[in-house]
This record gives sequence, C-alpha cells and structure tokens, in this order.
Amino acid sequence: MKLVAVGSGKGGVGKSTVSLGLARALAGRGRSVGLLDLDIYGPDIPLMLGLKQTRELRQWELGRSRQFGRVELDPLEIDGIKVMSVGFLLAERQMFGMPAVLASLVGDQLVKNVRWGALDYLVIDLPPGTADLQQHVLATLGLAGAIIVVGPQDAAHLDARKVLSLLRDAEVKVIGAVENMRGLRCPHCGETLDVFPPVAEERSLLRDVDLLVSIPLDPVFATINGIPPQFDELAMQVEERLPP
Repeated sequence: MKLVAVGSGKGGVGKSTVSLGLARALAGRGRSVGLLDLDIYGPDIPLMLGLKQTRELRQWELGRSRQFGRVELDPLEIDGIKVMSVGFLLAERQMFGMPAVLASLVGDQLVKNVRWGALDYLVIDLPPGTADLQQHVLATLGLAGAIIVVGPQDAAHLDARKVLSLLRDAEVKVIGAVENMRGLRCPHCGETLDVFPPVAEERSLLRDVDLLVSIPLDPVFATINGIPPQFDELAMQVEERLPP
C-alpha cells in the first residue's frame, strides 16, 4: 500500500477537494483506494460525500487492555473508495476536544487500526499547516510521496513553501503541486479569467516544485458526478512519479 499525503500551508485552498478527486480518479483507473480524512479539527470529506453524523461521541477509545485487544474501526465504502474520517465518529457540529498531545495517537489509530484491507493507495488528507500532527505523520508513517495544494494567491504560496520545507526535512518525496482556483471559467464562452493578481516570483511555490495540474474555479469540481479530466491527469502523474 502506497501512502500519498495531500497537504497545504493554509486552509481554504481546496485540499479536501483535491484529495477526494485524486482518490476517485485512482479508483477509476482500476486501483484499490482508501481515503483518510486526517483533518481532525475540520473534517470536510463527510460533507462532500453527502454524509452526516448526528449522534455525538462521548468517549474516544484510543486503546484497550491486552485482554480485549486494540480498538479497530471499519471504513465506509463509497463510490468504490474505502473512506475513514473523524467526521464519521463526531457529530457534524461537535468539536474535536481531545488535548493536542493526544492528536498524534488519533492519527495513528485512523491509519493503523482501520480495517483497510488490501489497498494500492491510501490518500491522506492532512490538516493544513505544519503543526505537531503533520510532523508526526511525515516522520512515522512511511509516506510514498506528498502533494502540495496551493491557491493562486501570494499568501497561499508563501505558506505552502513552509510545507515544502517540512516535507524536505522529513525526507518525504514531493510529487508536485496542484494549483487550485486558477482563474474563473466563464460558463458561456469557456474562457478562463484571472481573478487574482499574479503571484510574486520570489514567493511562488512553483519555482521549486513541479506543477502537476491547474484547476479552475468551476462548479463541476463541487460535484461527484463523473471525474473531471484534471483529476484523471493528476492520478496519472502520481502513478508515473511514484516508484513501483
């Protein structure tokens, strides 16, 4: 099983959209795929899949005695993908209230104690930024590679470069970057209009990382009907750039 992390320097750049799109495109290529929503403080994958947990979780079991064995979870299979998220365990309006020092244990549980079965790829939707949980995942899970998602703004590129530094320090292979919201696609003529000013060259992540695909602002990317060609291209690039 190859673990592919999808990260970003800040929230709101479409990281979860890219994670879900990549997982669906890999599955569409005949691969056995899992998708882990590891954004424990803001899990959005359930919402994107049209799922809602209404029952609040009152106790989170991280472990049991040796007599009863470890706590194991079952993923949901949706659209040919095995999916796990904190959002399946917590109610939609319930916050993740566990102390930060235990967050890495939750991350381990969601990767290692889920009955994933035989997978070709596990796509991991990381929380945005470079905090303790992200550092723990990069250091301990043996990632095959990582993708950095960035918006077309200076601030997004500036923060994404910090993620790049984190990946390099952890010696994780950087597969490339996805630039999301790159222009608004006109619904009438199909022309792409730049909404944001160009990113300053000295701040651009793309000076140091290959651009895998650019995704425009288009309502088609907010649905799960069909797989947009940009995600097919992204899946092909991931498979070509990772060792067999």
